[in-house]
Amino acid sequence: MGSYIEFNDTLQLSTEQGFPLELNLQKHLQKPFKIEQFKGKIFAFKDKPNMRIFHPAPCRVFLVHNINGKWLYWGHCLIIEQTINAETKTTSGKFIITKIYDPKHQQSMSREEVDPGKEYFFKI
Repeated sequence: MGSYIEFNDTLQLSTEQGFPLELNLQKHLQKPFKIEQFKGKIFAFKDKPNMRIFHPAPCRVFLVHNINGKWLYWGHCLIIEQTINAETKTTSGKFIITKIYDPKHQQSMSREEVDPGKEYFFKI
């Protein structure tokens, strides 16, 4: 007997799974977001496939938007609640955003810190 639970340091979400709609790349590129804009806001995610445990607060987790299989790094978050559903083998939870990358750093992370083929921005 055994079980399989992943341990993650990255909260990689599609829009459907609950990636915050407030984080809009075009707006961020025109006028970069500041972390103060997200202070006190709690965001929820749902239906992450597989049973997984994210590093709980106060340990940071990378916040990544999965857009059609491409990873767009946004910054850091803290996982404040997580639920594993053994029947559906999914993970859900709540998080707060603690750091927003400036566009230049965001582009670098989204090119260099992903597996080949998942780069949101093309490598230069």
